[in-house]
Order: sequence, then structure tokens, then C-alpha cells
Amino acid sequence: MSALFNFQSLLLVVLLTICTCTYLRAQAPTLVDRNKTGVMGLFWKAARIGERLSPYVSLACFIMAFQLIVY
Repeated sequence: MSALFNFQSLLLVVLLTICTCTYLRAQAPTLVDRNKTGVMGLFWKAARIGERLSPYVSLACFIMAFQLIVY
């Protein structure tokens, strides 16, 4: 089943995208910062969300991991 049709999978993809973009921006800021508009701007926005809401994103990752282990 595609991640677009399953809400749990879609949420997992969004969380992993946010975490990956935030990590990439910490390691190589110019890689993410040079594309602030267009389709590639979504990755810049995901990195900003990961930076500003990091406690909530990490909590959501722990909840999702626990949910995947239990079910």
C-alpha cells in the first residue's frame, strides 16, 4: 500500500523527511539553504520545522517508533 493512502505511513514519511532535512542542514547548511523557493524549498521548510520544533518532532518520532513496535 502506498504511503499516500495510509495515514500512519504518510505521517512516518513526513517525520523522516523533517528529521533528514534538519540533519542535512546541520551538516551542510549551504546544501539546503540555497534552495528556498520552488519544489526544493519544501526541504528547506522541513529543515526549519525540525529546527524550531525539535522537541515536538523528537517526541512525535518516539511515539511513532513505540507505535510501530507495539503494533
